[in-house]
Amino acid sequence: MKNFVVKTIANAGALAVAVWLLDKITLTGDSTGKKIATLILVALIFGIVNFLVKPVVKLLSLPLLILTLGLFTLVVNALMLMLTSWLADKLDLSFHVDGFWTAVLGALIISIVSWALNVVLPDGD
Repeated sequence: MKNFVVKTIANAGALAVAVWLLDKITLTGDSTGKKIATLILVALIFGIVNFLVKPVVKLLSLPLLILTLGLFTLVVNALMLMLTSWLADKLDLSFHVDGFWTAVLGALIISIVSWALNVVLPDGD
């Protein structure tokens, strides 16, 4: 359970950095508390999407992953971010990613920041 909480916090932090750096990834809210709650909910959605959908997409795109020596992973990550944005919209959360190339750059930022935070944050069960 502790590992799940740590990964969710890392995802929320990585999403916050992407929102802060990119103008076309938006997170709106009336107050800071509401923005933080929305960010945590979006991080949960992002984690669920990465857990359930991403392995299937990676398996189906295995030939492209091999052909591009793994660079297609950036496209898969961007699609997962866009799916998260779509689900957040359906759940009436104020998180939006505007466009594919923004999603690619956002996915790259999220991957790097999430990796760095997972190195720094404690890991346990």
